Amino acid sequence: MTVPLPPAATESQPADAAAPRLVTSESLLEGQRELLIQHGSEQYRLRLTTNNKLILVK
Repeated sequence: MTVPLPPAATESQPADAAAPRLVTSESLLEGQRELLIQHGSEQYRLRLTTNNKLILVK
């Protein structure tokens, strides 16, 4: 699977500007269909559906 890379720096976006990190769902899920994400004191569930959609629930 090919993942597009973020665009190169332009005049409106300096090279040292912090760009969002790109992470594939495959690398997050590591072959599983579900994972838990701890955010502060809250726990979230990221699930891959049978229709290949991602659902994030608290």
